[in-house]
Amino acid sequence: MSHPPAKPTRRADAEQNVAKILDAAVACLSRDAGASVSEIAKAAGVGRVTLYGHFPSREALVEAALRRALDEGDAVLQTLDLTGDPREALDALIKSSWLLVAQSTAVLEAAQETLPPGRVQELHAKPAQRVDDLIRRGQAEGAFRVDLPASWLTGVLHHVIHGAAIDVAKGRLNNADAARFIAETILAAYTKPGG
Repeated sequence: MSHPPAKPTRRADAEQNVAKILDAAVACLSRDAGASVSEIAKAAGVGRVTLYGHFPSREALVEAALRRALDEGDAVLQTLDLTGDPREALDALIKSSWLLVAQSTAVLEAAQETLPPGRVQELHAKPAQRVDDLIRRGQAEGAFRVDLPASWLTGVLHHVIHGAAIDVAKGRLNNADAARFIAETILAAYTKPGG
């Protein structure tokens, strides 16, 4: 009696190499969005052949690094309760996610320079939808202004978070203050005029 072929599984050392390569990619891209495959391989402690064995191109490596950052952030955000008062939920979302976004800002920049147009938006669709849904609910319940589209308000949030991440990295903003500053800025911006 024949058995169906077993699904191929990665060896433990291959999984470790992938993890080391992705860690190195994030670290190198954080310092320089244009970091080369050679630099990343060296930082990971693997050869270029090993790196290319897992990621056939720099584009594939950058996409994998971004996907990993997004997946890690999504795992944290899935634990958040975004029901209840939309303003409180948004405050909790900002305070829980801003650091995740800040840590992936450099990888995001590298991805925007490397990946085809629209690919970053495709990868970022799930977290963006979470924010957009919360904003639309807040508008429907009268907690957020309705004179501006939800898509615009979502974009404003992302720009403020990314700006804060850059300011923290450049030493213009204290990391301990960032979440509060972001939340207060966004909640004020989302308040109905005259509210």
